[in-house]
Amino acid sequence: MPVNRNEITKAQMLKAVTCKTAVELQELAKAEGYDITKEEAEAYFAEISDMELDSEKLKQIAGGIETCYAVDGCSWH
Repeated sequence: MPVNRNEITKAQMLKAVTCKTAVELQELAKAEGYDITKEEAEAYFAEISDMELDSEKLKQIAGGIETCYAVDGCSWH
């Protein structure tokens, strides 16, 4: 089942960007109730690996500021 990115919470996104591998991301997704394939995990991992969040953007995400979802063309909104 593909992940509807509009349903991903800020906490889930913060956890996802800390994953070191696509397998780790797939395991996290499963633990969060999402059933994604290895290929989907690899694609999502490549996408989030390209995101660079500076400390200010991380504070905004953690602090709940909604506008931070527009992180440098990031599609997580």
